[in-house]
Amino acid sequence: MPKDDTHLITAHDVARHAGVSRSAVSRTFTPGASVSPLTRDKVMAAARALGYQVNLIARTMNKGYSNFVGVVTAGFESPFRASLLSPITEALNKQGLMPLLMNADDPRQLEQSLHELLSYQIAGVILTSASPPLSVVQHYLKHQIPVAMINRGHELEGAEVIGSDNRGGGRLAAATLLAGGARRLAFIGQGQNNFSSRERWEGFRDRLAEAGLSPVAVLDAAPSYDGGLGAVQQLFSGRERPDALFCATDMLALGALDGLRYKLQLSVPNDVQVIGFDDIPQAAHLAYNLTTLRQNSSELAKSAVAAIVARRKNFQHCGLHGSIAVSLVRRGSTVE
Repeated sequence: MPKDDTHLITAHDVARHAGVSRSAVSRTFTPGASVSPLTRDKVMAAARALGYQVNLIARTMNKGYSNFVGVVTAGFESPFRASLLSPITEALNKQGLMPLLMNADDPRQLEQSLHELLSYQIAGVILTSASPPLSVVQHYLKHQIPVAMINRGHELEGAEVIGSDNRGGGRLAAATLLAGGARRLAFIGQGQNNFSSRERWEGFRDRLAEAGLSPVAVLDAAPSYDGGLGAVQQLFSGRERPDALFCATDMLALGALDGLRYKLQLSVPNDVQVIGFDDIPQAAHLAYNLTTLRQNSSELAKSAVAAIVARRKNFQHCGLHGSIAVSLVRRGSTVE
């Protein structure tokens, strides 16, 4: 049968061309299905000759499930969250799965996005930001749809929680600043409702307490460059000026650095030391040269996908609550 660009090639066409049954074609293109090497070769040769592509939507309708995994993020302006997407996609592809990306920039969109994903018969969902409503997560788990959350704070039985060692990172930030001679330390975070920021603050606070110190200031800011810029000007308007800052994210730290240098005419690190968290690409730029705590985005992504795959094989599989170490990246914004 000659290839005809006006005709949509179907599995029936491939079966006829290869001289095999329709079910043999289906098994050939179903990962893990049983099919003899000879039959597989015939089907694949016929598919190449005809230009056949598997109709994934039809497969989903027939089987009641798909190979799509929902990936929900809140805004693409965050360099760290963006850095998770590539390794998540790569890890999913290696498992024969495909990402279905949903943006929940507004927290009110999150519940709607999660409900919309159900219409795609997804094989699981990975949340890289925001905490979902418990009722929605429970609905997923009730229908045995695996849920993996990266750096989220839910303690819900059946949900996989994979995160960086935020507390350990906070402690390391404090220890690094103390070793550089700092004694008046301040924290710029994203509020107690932000799980990662709260854990980083608690680790930072605890390590300072061990040294007999308390933070001179704790300030919450919008999670952005502008948030850091505004926060540092507010911090330094008081009588007791910090000599070191720990920022809950690199974006906050970049804004703080520019505020210190260009708004307040202070020298970094001679007047004020600064540490961020994430190690986004901009942190290494010469204009910032920011000391920071690096999250292992590749390991976070692989662990989240591995959790989804394990749950698909055995939904009663013990849930993961993994903590992945962070590492200090020393640059020019701190004193050695």
